Amino acid sequence: MGAVSTTKAPAAIGPYSQGFKVGNLVFTSGQLPIVPETGELVGPGIEEQAEQCCRNVGAILEAAGSGFDKVVKAVCYITDMADFAAFNAVYAKYFVSKPARACVAVVGMAKNALCEIEVVAEV
Repeated sequence: MGAVSTTKAPAAIGPYSQGFKVGNLVFTSGQLPIVPETGELVGPGIEEQAEQCCRNVGAILEAAGSGFDKVVKAVCYITDMADFAAFNAVYAKYFVSKPARACVAVVGMAKNALCEIEVVAEV
């Protein structure tokens, strides 16, 4: 059991870990579309932001000894359901095993991001 940390994903911006391993599972914190090297939000569009969220999730999964193929549950947050189809198009490129998922619209996110993704995966 313990925290998962990598420089390939944005550092936590609060009192939490990028991910946490318990037994044979890893739980990632929600990943915003932040470029790890700069700490800045990536491009203005949902596609660019969804890509960066997925890259960040992937980096944490890799650091935990897991991968997208081992994700069992994803929770996705978007600020506008009009972006749902575009978000799904990007999401589908990464989550090819089609894990269980929830996707909800929220009023706002840190740094005014358009989307955020968190997952639970087997290690």
